[in-house]
This record gives sequence, structure tokens and C-alpha cells, in this order.
Amino acid sequence: MSLTDILIALVPAFGLGFQVIAMQLIGGKYTNKVMGMAIVTLIVGICVYFIKRPVLTPSLWLGSALSGIGFCIGIVLQVKSFSLVGVSMTMPISVGEQLVGTALVGAICFREWTTTSQWLMGIGALILIVGGIAMTAYHESSEQGSNVRKGMIYLLISSLGFVAYASFPTAFKLSGWDVVFPQSVAIFITMVIICAFEKNNQMFGKKTWQNMITGICFSIANLGIIFSNQINGVAVGYTISQLNVIISTLGGLWILHETKTSKELKFTIGGVILVVAGAVLIGMTK
Repeated sequence: MSLTDILIALVPAFGLGFQVIAMQLIGGKYTNKVMGMAIVTLIVGICVYFIKRPVLTPSLWLGSALSGIGFCIGIVLQVKSFSLVGVSMTMPISVGEQLVGTALVGAICFREWTTTSQWLMGIGALILIVGGIAMTAYHESSEQGSNVRKGMIYLLISSLGFVAYASFPTAFKLSGWDVVFPQSVAIFITMVIICAFEKNNQMFGKKTWQNMITGICFSIANLGIIFSNQINGVAVGYTISQLNVIISTLGGLWILHETKTSKELKFTIGGVILVVAGAVLIGMTK
């Protein structure tokens, strides 16, 4: 890989990592955060449509809509978990669960692992990731036990949503660029529906417009991974994009000043290392 290829591959990681940090720094209700992202996603999707002019077939709409709905479920519950367990615990667990889910779907449903070495390497990667998740979820205080339990449930359902987001385009054999517009429409409509059920949702309040910055970060990451996959291949592009876990976790500790005991910090750092190592191994199975 050339230096340019590496830099392109790192764009999604930085976009997704800083998206989380920006969202928490700007603040607001969760409805503000997700709607700000959805508005920018729709605008970018419309722009991509006029540039690429994809043929909007029923299959494209259905696969993109299911992917977009999965994303909305994933991001809403992920954002809610931030207030329960913090970014530095949420992100390693979320990324780890997504890696496990997408790897299993790819191996079992899409037959991506066909050789013994792929299965051995893949299973080893999953063991590393699960170990990393367990380490990251470690906490010493029993006072936050109920929050942690609730956060873990949110993250499990959230990760299922993100796995659906990543898997449906492949299931429907859709091109990355073709998906962008119909997926953005599905994301915007689904977010409006979800937020409408929230009391005093302020979905178009001041904080929503400020949170459009998070939408810019997400859109840069989303388009960046399409470029990266074309240049570097899906295995390398997807794996490097997961390095966002390092940026978001360290950002949660250093920028958002989330507090952890010395032992919890060691477990978190160790867990992140295991998750990243597992991600690299999964990339090597492709």
C-alpha cells in the first residue's frame, strides 16, 4: 500500500471516531444528535444521486431501506448508551460486537470463510474480540451496576442494527455508490419517526443544527470507506475503518474527561488492543 492508500483507508476511522466525540461535546438530547446526522446524510445522499445517477430499482430501494433502518436502530441505542456507561466503555464493546456479528454473518450466510485456515483464524479473532469486550466492560464500582446492565442490553440490540446496516447491501448485491441515496432517505424518514415518539423531542431545535457537524463526520466516513474499499479492497478498508475505536475511546478519556479507576483504565486499554487485534485477524481471513 502506498502512503496515499493508507491515508484514504484512515479517513473512515477518523470520521467515525471524531463523530462520537463531536456529538458528545455539542450535547443536546439524543434526538438532536441523531437528527443532525440524518439531515446531513440526506443532503449528501441527494448530491451523490445527481452525480452518480443510479437506477433506482425495487431491489435497491428494499436493500438500502433495510440497511438504513438497521443503522438508525444501531445509532439511536448507541447514543443512548453514552449517557449510561460513557463513550470509553460504549465504543470498544459496540465495535467488538459489530465485528463478531459481521464476521459470523459473512462466514455463515455469505460463505466468506471456505478454508480451514480461514475458520481457524476467524475463530481465533472472535475469541480475541470477545475477550476484549469482556475486559472493556469491567467496572469496579457496584453503584453503576443497573446503568451498566441497561447499557449492555442497548449495545447488544444496537450492534444487531449495525450488522443489518452492513449486511443488507451485500445480501442484495448492491453497489456502494448506488446505496448512498436510497439509504439516506431511509435513514432520514426512520429518524423522524423514532424521534416523533419522544416527548419534547426538539428534533429540529438549535442543538440539532449544531449536531450537523456529526453528520458531516459520518458522511466523510461513509464516502471514505467506499473509496477505500475500491482502492484497498474490502478486507483492508473495513479493518482499518474499525480503528475508530482507538480514537473514540481515547477521546472519551482525554477529551470528554470520563473517569475510570486505574484498574478499569488498564482493562479498557487492554480490551481495545484485543478488539483491534481481532479486527486485523478478521481482515486477514478475507
